[in-house]
Amino acid sequence: MDNRAKPHETRVLIMGAAGRDFHNFNVLFRDNPDYRVVGFTAAQIPNIDDRLYPPALAGALYPSGIPIHAEQDLDRLIRTQHVERVVFSYSDVSHEALMHQASRVMAAGADFWLAGPQSTMLPARKPVVSICATRTGAGKSPVARRVVSILKGEGLRVATVRHPMPYGNLERQAVQRFAALEDLDAASCTIEEREEYEPHLEQGGTVYAGVDYERILREVEDQADVIVWDGGNNDWSFFTPDIELVLVDPHRAGEPPYFPGEVNLMRADVVVLTKMDTATPEQVDAVRRCIETVNPRAALVETAMPPTVDHPDRITGRRVLVVEDGPTLTHGGMTFGAGVLVARRYEAGCLVDPRPYAAGSLNRTFRQYPHLGPLLPAMGYGPEQVRELEDTIERVECDLVVIATPMDLRRVIRMTKPTVRVRYDVEDRGRPTLTDVMQGVIDKAKQS
Repeated sequence: MDNRAKPHETRVLIMGAAGRDFHNFNVLFRDNPDYRVVGFTAAQIPNIDDRLYPPALAGALYPSGIPIHAEQDLDRLIRTQHVERVVFSYSDVSHEALMHQASRVMAAGADFWLAGPQSTMLPARKPVVSICATRTGAGKSPVARRVVSILKGEGLRVATVRHPMPYGNLERQAVQRFAALEDLDAASCTIEEREEYEPHLEQGGTVYAGVDYERILREVEDQADVIVWDGGNNDWSFFTPDIELVLVDPHRAGEPPYFPGEVNLMRADVVVLTKMDTATPEQVDAVRRCIETVNPRAALVETAMPPTVDHPDRITGRRVLVVEDGPTLTHGGMTFGAGVLVARRYEAGCLVDPRPYAAGSLNRTFRQYPHLGPLLPAMGYGPEQVRELEDTIERVECDLVVIATPMDLRRVIRMTKPTVRVRYDVEDRGRPTLTDVMQGVIDKAKQS
């Protein structure tokens, strides 16, 4: 692969996590002869390095594609590839950690660059509702589903576009459309993908995702009256929004700012305060004060997300293994989720610690995220990790498995133990409601 720059080319390395990094390349560098992107680095997601961004997606300037390296090789790559600019392109990173990365890059001799919303958002011909957050696990998907329901109730055609999760064959995943659960099977979706897509499909929606979001946008513009952007982590929308809803989780009250969550909070047209039913009054008050300080112009919608469970009587007094959404617990930093709340509410005998039973890469996950307590993150970024998750669940000595993941794990994992399923949706608390703040988009969509 010829990575030698011409005299006028700036040599670029993109730091990412298989999502924002590819989008930034596509919109800023793919057809730009002023730059030579020599590689990507990969973080946060296991087993996404040592791949190739394929020529079919990289474009005519990159006939051999672009290599993807482990982030641990960053310093070496800057030196050996004579990198002049490093573009940081992933989300849910503390400000302190972000500046450590900047220091690392600059110490190796390169510039450190953050590409902002204006240069990376694609304009759409149809109204766009952006649903983002200040942290992973704030409740974006339930709010997105509620917004879709509101829009459909007005007789509008809605397409949901999900933040990318291309963990498989990138060329085949360039543009993906999911309209039925069978589509997930056909695409060999990971547990992480299913967690985001399956609840929309169960609600009767259609979800688009992939790698090339300009192509995705052109397709959904012909299929929908309104586009709902269902964000990932705490990244901002890839499409220029008509309204930006940003979720804030009061359970994170008092923690330091995260990138780009603070950007989202500053940009928000509507701040959605979530989980008021499980947060303390002190946490809620702290978040309200923060919102008033950072973005007093935003409308504030207050919501609850009460978890519900089938067969709650099975929980009382039992030794339970709680399986929660993986990203919320890992780089989202949470120490519990809806499953733990339900187990406590219905007075489980104890939460069984899965760590002594963890198989394969799950051992590394627990070492990497030592804040995790007696609960199991549903890690499943590939077939091997799914098998390890299945083996771990089978080995845990418990009476009951509490499945608190957004998708039903029983569809992809064989479980011999009794199970219960936890679900959660969003409810308005007071005014304005989610319906109230959607009125402008509804009117615009009906007029166009």
